[in-house]
Amino acid sequence: MRLFRAFAMGLLLFSVSYAQQSDQPKSSNQKKQPPQSAEKPAETAVKPDTSSEQKPPAREASSDKDNPKDKDKDKEEHFDMTEVAPVQTHHQITVDGKLLKYAATAGRLPIKRGDGRIEAEMFYVAYTLDGQDAAKRPLTFAFNGGPGSASIWLHMGALGPKRVVLQADGFMPPSPYRMEDNPYTLLDRSDLVLIDAIGTGFSRAGDTELFKKFWGVKGDIEAFSEFIRLYISRNERWSSPLFILGESYGTTRAAGIAGYLADRGISFNGITLLSSVLNFETLEETNTNDQPYIFLIPSFTMIAAYHHKLAPDLAQDLNRARQESEQWAFGEYAQALAKGDALTAPEREKIIEQLARYTGLTKEVADEANLRINVRKFTHYLLIDQKLRVGRLDGRYTGPDPSGLLDTPFYDPTGSATQPPFTSVFNNYIRTELGYKTDMPYYVRAQDIGFDKWDWGSAIQGFPDTASAMRQAIVKNPYLKVLVMEGYYDLATPYFAANYAIQHLDLPQKYRDNISYTTYDAGHMVYLPTEGLKKMKADQASFMEKAGVP
Repeated sequence: MRLFRAFAMGLLLFSVSYAQQSDQPKSSNQKKQPPQSAEKPAETAVKPDTSSEQKPPAREASSDKDNPKDKDKDKEEHFDMTEVAPVQTHHQITVDGKLLKYAATAGRLPIKRGDGRIEAEMFYVAYTLDGQDAAKRPLTFAFNGGPGSASIWLHMGALGPKRVVLQADGFMPPSPYRMEDNPYTLLDRSDLVLIDAIGTGFSRAGDTELFKKFWGVKGDIEAFSEFIRLYISRNERWSSPLFILGESYGTTRAAGIAGYLADRGISFNGITLLSSVLNFETLEETNTNDQPYIFLIPSFTMIAAYHHKLAPDLAQDLNRARQESEQWAFGEYAQALAKGDALTAPEREKIIEQLARYTGLTKEVADEANLRINVRKFTHYLLIDQKLRVGRLDGRYTGPDPSGLLDTPFYDPTGSATQPPFTSVFNNYIRTELGYKTDMPYYVRAQDIGFDKWDWGSAIQGFPDTASAMRQAIVKNPYLKVLVMEGYYDLATPYFAANYAIQHLDLPQKYRDNISYTTYDAGHMVYLPTEGLKKMKADQASFMEKAGVP
């Protein structure tokens, strides 16, 4: 598992501290009312969740002869699994000149074992338009990835009716951070359910041992699938057109959910894969797996161009440069890597020159890396002359290494520029405008659950893979549409690798016609730049129309 521990650490969406709060004023259009819309409260309604997160079990009188194992057990964390009614508020927003009145529902749904015992509770925020026919109204389940990331990024960056205010290019503004109405929310086209994975947000398992059940490819997919089943059951949405939108590891999860629920009577009209990874062989290099080096080259080219590190003839036409880079990477470069140590000295020198040309790195770096440039090397060396590190999630971002140029093991400036605004704004929004009161900290990233504990499932046979589950869902439902969204400056899930995985699903032509692609001049989170967000909304709306939703 050492290989996948290393990969999982590399796949982290963000390194996150405890959530912060800002002094955001209440929205003037907020009206707290008893639940009245299509979004229904939990069946077991007790009281608002104002308790502390952790409730230690009652302890009996002890003696000096207590069993050491019992003492260790007392130290374990136990989380309150009491089911509480969700909190609902009512709001309005104007989108494309049309006034939309909607309900926002924040709460947790229980994940139970067969005998009814609650093993975990998953936090969600749902947005539903008032006065709609639930049978015809589309419903989109959305989530981020990590694994171990909450879904505030899609929630407050792209889909929800409120968005974090960033600079137009998606970069960090000065504090204090604020939010605004999102003119590109998907709410005018679909009801929305934003879900946090267990261990993130306000989602928790009952105790330390139960976390292990859900922290893995299989357990995570089953938990999300059960959440979807329970949500559409409690809210009578079985007849609604259903969609999934997953980002990053959320695409791994989305593919698995689609395959899992296909055998349980739940089919989807459409699945959107944003910055996707279905087969981890395309991302994790080994001594005998050179695929990731190949798939990174076109993204290196685009990022080098952004930072003015490409030769003038390539920089003049980026579309041509990208296509030329793709052809070279998949052709001559792939053949050279396949030769390994059998590569001749003249052949090696030629590859070094071309590698420097398409990546913006020096020939010395290409040579010292043995022709194999990974993300860590590229982000370190591209702007080393300026003593800056390039972003991994978004290669447009740059920043000095926190511990020094040569002493910082790895650093992604993207996280430092996006985490504070999103964390601060969301914590204020959920407690004030949405009225969800709890003493629990909102975990933007899962805490104290190392990625060496993540169960990678099929890794025992090879690389983690849910592409096969996606294929099963597609061939079992000839009406299922799939949209692949990709950012050119994304080094976490390079677009070239995503294309390769999708193009190797071994699908008959009529099923391949149900898959479409769209690309963005952005990074992993294509919606951070305003133009990217605007395009994402238009692309998703068009996709839903193709999936049979007007």
